[in-house]
Amino acid sequence: MREAFYALADALMGELAGGERLLLGYRGEESDFVRLNQNRIRQAGHVARRQLTLDLIADGRHAMARVDLSGDREGDLSELRAVFLLLRAQRRHLPEDPYLSYPTEAPSSERVDDSPVPDSRVALQELIGAAEGLDLVGIWASGRLHAGVASSLGQRNWHSSVSFNLDWSGYHQGDKAVKGSYAGTAWDSEALLARMAGIRRDLAAMAQPPMTIPPGRYRVYLAPAALLEILEMLAWGGFDLKSRRTGQTPLLRMATEGLRLHPLVTLVEDHGRGLAPGFTGEGFTKPDRVGLIEAGGLGDCLVDARNGKEYGMAVNAAVGVPESLEMAAGSLPESEVPQALGTGLYISRLWYLNYSDRGHARLTGMTRFACFWVERGRTSGPVNVMRFDDSVFHLLGDRLEALTAERELILDPESYGGRSHRSALLPGALIDGMTFTL
Repeated sequence: MREAFYALADALMGELAGGERLLLGYRGEESDFVRLNQNRIRQAGHVARRQLTLDLIADGRHAMARVDLSGDREGDLSELRAVFLLLRAQRRHLPEDPYLSYPTEAPSSERVDDSPVPDSRVALQELIGAAEGLDLVGIWASGRLHAGVASSLGQRNWHSSVSFNLDWSGYHQGDKAVKGSYAGTAWDSEALLARMAGIRRDLAAMAQPPMTIPPGRYRVYLAPAALLEILEMLAWGGFDLKSRRTGQTPLLRMATEGLRLHPLVTLVEDHGRGLAPGFTGEGFTKPDRVGLIEAGGLGDCLVDARNGKEYGMAVNAAVGVPESLEMAAGSLPESEVPQALGTGLYISRLWYLNYSDRGHARLTGMTRFACFWVERGRTSGPVNVMRFDDSVFHLLGDRLEALTAERELILDPESYGGRSHRSALLPGALIDGMTFTL
């Protein structure tokens, strides 16, 4: 794919006239997709996707187009040349773009993960065996993801990574199910067995009569997947430069009043993890690390190319939301979570989150799937769906007690238009008080 991309780039650069510049972006994948239902394979397929983005620039104006490639060089090149001519004609009629930004001097780079792609057949055989007797439904996605940038200034960037993502639910009955996932870059049979043992344990607890507890404030443990829902909501305007400069960030009080989260909270955009490309779509090089929250204090912003041009800041991200979020681990062993929780709610997942008071980073949402009542360190049974309404300044601030020593790598299962590069590495969080309103 890399050589084919560069060959197309070299050919298209020869079409440029005086003063024109061309930026090319490449996205591709070679992925296996398998759907399961009732712990049996129901649909299997392989996807090879290649897409090229053209951005033709001259006199502060630019026109863009995306073209799906077939893999036939001559056919693709013929179509790309036709699109190139259309862009040239369109660009003349477009206004100047005041925030157009691309590097005029940026190093070429190459990062290729040579690890073998996990064998889908082996992985699925092990999954089906481990889930024998369960009503399991889910999807397996694995393979290589590719990204590239080429410019008429001679810059060439290429990124290739390997990953797999197994996303499933163990169904009990009615509206009761236990959600699970296992993702990474190297298949580990023992890790799968451990997660499936957890699913069986939660399903056994789910079989007990559900409880309804009154609204109020309860001690909670948020598993990494539940914590991710909160952090993803916080990322909606929480970390990008424009939201901070325009006063729309939910972390405004941290910026204007010096409010801090708990010292345990350190959030980093870890570009160096290697799952997402180390360069932006325009060709800017990302730093390995951007500190978003440092020991509870507000850190740097994520600055994409357009916001960087608008505010005169160096570009450090492709977009204004984290693509490779990492939260520092704590010291609480995961095995000791029930005892540390004592009496309260063990929350595996949250959903339907939204802001109830954006200015105070106040969120509302629902519990989902396996939410259990824990009494003096022992699971008593499932809890019916509840709604919470509370501020991140409390949940990750004055009420945060501990973070787990173990962290979970969670890959975004999104595959609409192509598999996602996004990931998060998160601990679980023990919180002394989360407010439930329904």
